[in-house]
Amino acid sequence: MYDTFEQIGKSLIQHGKSNDRIYLMKLDKHDMFKILPQIRDLAKKNNYSKIFAKVPLWGTYYFEKYQYHKEAFIPKMVNGCTGIYFMSKFLKKSRYTLSRENWNKIHDILHMAKLKGKTFKSNNSECPYLIRQLTQNDISQLTTLYKKVFNSYPFPIFEDEYILKTMEENIFYFGVFENEKLIAASSAETDMQHQNVEMTDFATHPDYLGNNLSFFLLNRMEEEMEKLGFIITYTIARSISPAMNITFAKNKYKFGGLLKNNTNIGGHIESMNVWYKNLKSNIPV
Repeated sequence: MYDTFEQIGKSLIQHGKSNDRIYLMKLDKHDMFKILPQIRDLAKKNNYSKIFAKVPLWGTYYFEKYQYHKEAFIPKMVNGCTGIYFMSKFLKKSRYTLSRENWNKIHDILHMAKLKGKTFKSNNSECPYLIRQLTQNDISQLTTLYKKVFNSYPFPIFEDEYILKTMEENIFYFGVFENEKLIAASSAETDMQHQNVEMTDFATHPDYLGNNLSFFLLNRMEEEMEKLGFIITYTIARSISPAMNITFAKNKYKFGGLLKNNTNIGGHIESMNVWYKNLKSNIPV
């Protein structure tokens, strides 16, 4: 059972038992003073263990009064001007706690990714396969690929209807093809109003791992999103995935912070790393 989306005023939340949390995805300024009591009551009613929110700079003081703390930050995320904090309130100690083994693994992978990012020099190599934007005709192959790669996912990417709906609304899907076979995919989830885009849903067929297909997909998505006028790109990547963290570090993304025990992906709740990049060189980040 997937988490559900719900509108509160002009703001958008996602919540449910799959991720055992409330995720305040979009906060409207007019809702700020009434939404926190509402989501607190919703969390208590459903016995959720975490509330996770994207909070613009103008709202952080109020959230801190409600015992939220800052986990990650992306500067100039809103229209190249206003920064966004990823703020969380942990409602159970177990949700906040990381084992020493897990913490060390996360730290080592992040250190390795940053190091590879600093030393990586692009040789301008081209992907040996065709990369293109996906259409409705590719949906069946896309959901089949996602089912092959992921045991679980925080959004219903295994369902054709969901892919079609989001494709028609605000998500651009891209794929790598060997002949007519989809062997890797990713998506760019756009926020047109605020000129930022999340690079997400990366998946490579197990038979094609090790070919840097995510790296080539990310490059292509950045090119297309820059043409459309987006300023900030970011991702929320699995902290224990060396490949994805290295991919973003190599593409000159900056580390924004760690989200503890945040997302149900791969069959269980995992901590996630935030990475971000400015596509407009004349707006320093």
